[in-house]
Amino acid sequence: MSIPTRTLGQGGPTVGAIGLGCMGMSWAYGEPDDESSVAVIHRALELGVTFLDTAQIYGPFTNETLVGRALRGRREEVVLATKTGLVLDADRQMHRDGRPEHVRGSLQDSLTRMGTDHIELYYLHRVDEAVPLEDSWAAMAECVAAGSALRLGLSEVTVAQAELCHRIHPVSAIQSELSLWTRGPLSGVLPWCAANGAAFVPFSPLGRGFLTGTVGSGTFGSGDLRARNPRFTDEAMAANEALVQEVRRVAASVGATPGQVALAWTLAQGEHVVPIPGTKRLGYVEENAAAAGVRLSAADLGALDALPAAVGERY
Repeated sequence: MSIPTRTLGQGGPTVGAIGLGCMGMSWAYGEPDDESSVAVIHRALELGVTFLDTAQIYGPFTNETLVGRALRGRREEVVLATKTGLVLDADRQMHRDGRPEHVRGSLQDSLTRMGTDHIELYYLHRVDEAVPLEDSWAAMAECVAAGSALRLGLSEVTVAQAELCHRIHPVSAIQSELSLWTRGPLSGVLPWCAANGAAFVPFSPLGRGFLTGTVGSGTFGSGDLRARNPRFTDEAMAANEALVQEVRRVAASVGATPGQVALAWTLAQGEHVVPIPGTKRLGYVEENAAAAGVRLSAADLGALDALPAAVGERY
C-alpha cells in the first residue's frame, strides 16, 4: 500500500497526504512505550506516511531522540520537521523563547538528538511576544543559509504574523489545530497559505481522539492532557456528542471509520493541506493512512460543514 501524495509547499518535497505527529509517543498522552512507537514509525513508512513531526519541547527532548532512533538507516525515506521556541523551566512550566541565539542553538541540539545534519522543515512553535518576530525569523533564515534547515514554518500564527515573516523569508508551512471541532483557520490562515504557496499542516485533526468516537468519560489517566482539557469534561463531551453522531452517519454511508471521515474532511479543505494525526498504535496508523483514499461527496462535506461549533475552549 502506498497512499496518495501531496507537495509540502510550493517547490517543496512530495510527502504522503497523511503525515504522522509523534508528540503523543513521548508526551501528553500517557506513559511512553518506545518499542511500540518505533514499530509505528516503521509501519508508517511502509504505508507511505513520509512526513514526520516532532519538537524539542516534546518530553522535553525525548521525542526527538525517539524519532532519531526509529530513523536510523532510513533517514532518506522521510521529510522531517521539528520546532523551536518553547522551553520548560526547572519547575516544568512552559515558556516561549524566540531569542535569535536560542532558535539557532536549539536546532543544532535537535539535529544531534535525531542523528541528522539537517531537517526539511523548521518551525517556530509559538511566537514569543517579548522578542520581535522578525528577529526570531531572521535567525531561523540563517539556519536555512547554513543548510541545517531546508525550509521554515510557523505554528499557531495570525495572517499578519505570517505576512511579516513571508516578507523576510518564505513561509513554507503553517501548522495549526484544524478539525471538525476546531475550524478557526478556515477563514484566514488556511486561504493565506493557499494564496502564498505554503502548506497548511493541521495538528489534532481527530479532535484529540474525540472524533473517532472511541473516547468517553473516564478514558484518561493522570498523564493525559485531556484529563484537564475543557472539551473533555463530562458536560462538554455530552454536548459535543452531536458532532460524533453525524461523523458516524457519514462514515457508515461511505464505508469508512469516523476517524477516517474526520481526516478526509481535513484533506478536502485544499490540496495544500497535510494533516498529521498522532498515534502510538499500529492499528491506528494503518487506519489513518487509509483515510487518504476516502472520498466524500459534496453532500457529505456539506453535512459536515454544517456541524455546530464544539463546546469548550481548546485549552
